[in-house]
Amino acid sequence: MFRVIRLLVYVSALTLAGCAAIPPEAPELSAELGRRISAIESSNITLLQRFFDQKREEVDRFIEDEWVPEFANQFFSNETISRAWGTIVREDDREQRLLFLVKIGPKLQERINNKRMELIRPLDELERRIEREIRGEYNQARAINNTITSFLMSSSKVAESRTRYLEMMGVRDDKIGELISETDGAVSNLLGKEKL
Repeated sequence: MFRVIRLLVYVSALTLAGCAAIPPEAPELSAELGRRISAIESSNITLLQRFFDQKREEVDRFIEDEWVPEFANQFFSNETISRAWGTIVREDDREQRLLFLVKIGPKLQERINNKRMELIRPLDELERRIEREIRGEYNQARAINNTITSFLMSSSKVAESRTRYLEMMGVRDDKIGELISETDGAVSNLLGKEKL
């Protein structure tokens, strides 16, 4: 009976000792990785936003340098507009020029704004879609890291408890090897008797 109790104590000690040793720094490193994941995500989102800001600036330059001159050319090629403007310029009437610009200006500005929105809208939609995908990937990476961090914290606490219990039972690291050998021998003996 004493031998069976002794064997159970040794098996329990070996089971506790057999758990993988998790260094106490591992959970801290995993938590730091989680913080770095968030910092990298923030950097990537900032880069994405700067990239699309640059693309919007390119659209604005295109509108100013290419589209507006072509639009103005087409606008003033309209015979009615062209005649009216020609008359205003020939008469050199400041009030008529201002009236013409005040009347036509908002309509021209609306067309320019509509063209800009037509060109910018797909960029905005693409930026939002890419940002959602980036955030989704980083959320998944954070979730994986959080799971690993939780596991490491739990395992680290188990390892601390295991060490404490082994010390309470008087089992030191050098004794663990002896216990493994004894347990292996006891199991071999038990299995040898079962075969008979």
